Amino acid sequence: MKESSENLNAIDLVNRSLKARYRAEKRFKAYGIAAILFGLACLVILFTDIISKGHSAFLQTEVYLEVTFDSDRLDIDDVSNSAQLMAADYQGIIKAALRERFPDVSGRRDKRTLYSLVSNGAGFSLREMLIDDPSLLGKTVGVWLVADDDIDTYVKSRGDNPEDAFTGRMSDKQIAWVESLMENDQLALNFNTTFFTSGDSREPEQAGILGAVMGSLFTLIVTIVLSFPIGVAAAVYLEEYAPRNRLTDFIEVNINNLAAVPSIIFGLLGLAIFIGFFEMHRSIPLVGGLVLSLMTLPTIIISSRAAIKAVPPSIRDAALGLGASKMQMVLHHVLPLAMPGMLTGAIIGFAQALGETAPLLMIGMVAFIVDIPGGVADPATALPVQIFLWSDSPERAFVERTSAAIMVLLAFLISMNTLAIWLRKRLERRW
Repeated sequence: MKESSENLNAIDLVNRSLKARYRAEKRFKAYGIAAILFGLACLVILFTDIISKGHSAFLQTEVYLEVTFDSDRLDIDDVSNSAQLMAADYQGIIKAALRERFPDVSGRRDKRTLYSLVSNGAGFSLREMLIDDPSLLGKTVGVWLVADDDIDTYVKSRGDNPEDAFTGRMSDKQIAWVESLMENDQLALNFNTTFFTSGDSREPEQAGILGAVMGSLFTLIVTIVLSFPIGVAAAVYLEEYAPRNRLTDFIEVNINNLAAVPSIIFGLLGLAIFIGFFEMHRSIPLVGGLVLSLMTLPTIIISSRAAIKAVPPSIRDAALGLGASKMQMVLHHVLPLAMPGMLTGAIIGFAQALGETAPLLMIGMVAFIVDIPGGVADPATALPVQIFLWSDSPERAFVERTSAAIMVLLAFLISMNTLAIWLRKRLERRW
């Protein structure tokens, strides 16, 4: 009886221990699920905040006016004279159109306030129209002109209730004029092509991301051309040819350490070497690409070495056994099989480089650049730097443009990571 009771007690202890272990496993699983859900919730909140603030930047408030291309006011005698077309006073005919639309406005101050309804860059649109169609000279045509950023902010925040609108620096008279235009369907929200076709500007309604996108593109091209071949070559040498000694161990340790170095250190290195020693120009994609290549090289080398290690030794032995040289074995057998992993790691490294800001700030790519760069040697900025500049601007209209630029940058990053996943699935080989 005593032995049976001891056996029962032992079984009870084991059962209780198993139940406690199962409860601990369930708690651990619940903690993991909760952590994932919390991370997803934070991600959803972040994306929701960015999209809610930035989606309105893809629309721009425009004012409809009947504009007369008066040759006397424009001071154009010969429509074929490009110098006259470029120097004409297009803002003058916009002001005349506003006075005709609101004839009751008098006084210099009120007129100046009236003229501020339309962006001071609207004249460039009329100039392009006249250059494209010289027959417009002397005619009156209806055109949609970009509104000032204060008017744009008011219209977008207005909704159905004017009392809820953000008035900012707008006067009561401006609000009345805007409401009059809205009642007569002479003010509307249209697709903001300027955001995608223009460079940076001090005026929010004229600011665009094309210059920053082209700067990022040229910088990324330089980074790809330099870092990928060098990184793959270094990985092949270290994995297939380098002898195992203290020197190669020292190199491997430093490559792993460089992958964890803060990116601003690479910016300081580029500032000292490329600009300070080689006296290259600041704020050009060539220098930016060189700096980002230094930052990306450790990531590419590490991922490429891992991909080479994943190739089975039997592939090497079979190639060498059939009479191939070591170079032929590497070029014809190892590299093609390791290339999917190399491309995946490289694309992830390039995506990281695309989103970097700190190194580019150190080499002067924070400069205010209006013109669209045409090559790697032209002054430019990058999309992350453009976001940084806009986020520091005091105008309220830059808030939505900052969020919209973040959405564009996220779209690029997600696309590059999706491409990396697709390449890995498409080219992956299993042994």
